[in-house]
Amino acid sequence: MASDTTTQADGAGSAIDAVSVLSDDSRRRMFTFIRRADRAVTRDEAAASVGISRKLAAFHLDKLVDAGLLRARYESPGGIRKVGRKPKVYEPTDAQITVNIPDRRHELLADLLLDAVLTEGADENAAQAAMRAAEHRGRQLGEAAREETRPGRLGPERGLTACEHLLDQYGYEPVRDTPTRLRLRNCPFHPLAAKAPDLVCGMNHAFLSGYLGGLEVNGIQAVLAPEPGECCVRLGPSDPDREDDVPRNG
Repeated sequence: MASDTTTQADGAGSAIDAVSVLSDDSRRRMFTFIRRADRAVTRDEAAASVGISRKLAAFHLDKLVDAGLLRARYESPGGIRKVGRKPKVYEPTDAQITVNIPDRRHELLADLLLDAVLTEGADENAAQAAMRAAEHRGRQLGEAAREETRPGRLGPERGLTACEHLLDQYGYEPVRDTPTRLRLRNCPFHPLAAKAPDLVCGMNHAFLSGYLGGLEVNGIQAVLAPEPGECCVRLGPSDPDREDDVPRNG
């Protein structure tokens, strides 16, 4: 599960690239034609569908392949075997394109709720199961990040630096207010958080707390601190009295 959601997070840039590729009218029309064909389509067919030359169609089709929207292979149309080289054909991939500005992660929230429903214990209610599932997912991601980077002991400052990569990937838009305090400018779960703040904000808090635990960050905690237009969670020192409040340069 952890790798699946990491892949989704990494795909944000790819989605933007794919949308950019589809901004060309001929490219977009060929892509639509191929998706609706329900079979592999040759270059000649793709070219004819939008009224352009075969050479120009090949250029646009290769762009769609590079963006991950189409895949190409060599095959005889209709399964008919002919002498000579088989023509190149194109068909759609399973790629799904979703672009939100600012970033939203409703699929993560849905995945966590599904986990909660499937694993709800007899001794917990639905909300408790949701918090547990969120904390567990965050911890899995933190443990995976620690295994991959092997950062050693993480104190408050290095710990927050290590956290920023995941937070940025998941659309939190982290801002370092001080060396030991991180503000999250965007709520990836808006506007659902506004509809059910206790549930969604609670899951968000559990998810980020789990991540800190899995990454083994010392001296930093996730706290609920709702602010209009921002995420309901902030990351700050476990002991606020020892915080270095000198703003970070840059």
